[in-house]
Amino acid sequence: MLYHTTWLISKLDPLKYVMESNALNGRMARWQILLSEFDIVYVNQKAVKGSAIADFLASRALEDYELLSFDFPNEDLMYVATTEEDSQEGHLWKLNFDGASNAVGNGIGAVFVSPNRDHYPFTSKLDFDCTNNMAEYEACIMGIRTAIKRKIKVLEVYGDSALVIYQLKGEWETRDPKLINYRRLVLELIEDFDDITFCYLPRDENQMADALETLASMIKVNK
Repeated sequence: MLYHTTWLISKLDPLKYVMESNALNGRMARWQILLSEFDIVYVNQKAVKGSAIADFLASRALEDYELLSFDFPNEDLMYVATTEEDSQEGHLWKLNFDGASNAVGNGIGAVFVSPNRDHYPFTSKLDFDCTNNMAEYEACIMGIRTAIKRKIKVLEVYGDSALVIYQLKGEWETRDPKLINYRRLVLELIEDFDDITFCYLPRDENQMADALETLASMIKVNK
């Protein structure tokens, strides 16, 4: 641009003010100083008649032009989308769950991941006192019951509580009386699945479910 004259065509008066005014200050003055290095000429943009545009387009009409079809057989149809079938038999779903019990409150969260990688979050606040392990079981049960309602038949369950996961896998004994009934309920619920597996997941890889249960524990509910 240093070796050529630049024609600045615009219909905005502020540009002309910046380019030609002799009484600028502040940022506007700095812009004018920076632009003064170049040979810029401000030119008002002339109006273009609509007929000129129409003539220009008409002179370049396409030979294979097809008329628009204004026939809409489904005039009452407002939205079209593809949805997943209710029956998920044979398709693998994943469930991440987490629970928390702290001074703020007790909350549980679960996230379903569909075969198409869609995420469905669920969260709930517990209105009774419980331990962290009880909250973990509550989150797992909430997720499994939701999977049953969605008619999911193949499920992988992930949790960051090693105690809950390995108790459900049968590798650890359940000695805490408060957890025995929880484990028994989960084992009854999983009979509705064709295939279900439980996997331990480190907490830093279970962040979404962890965030949901933390949020649920902080919510104040009017009993």
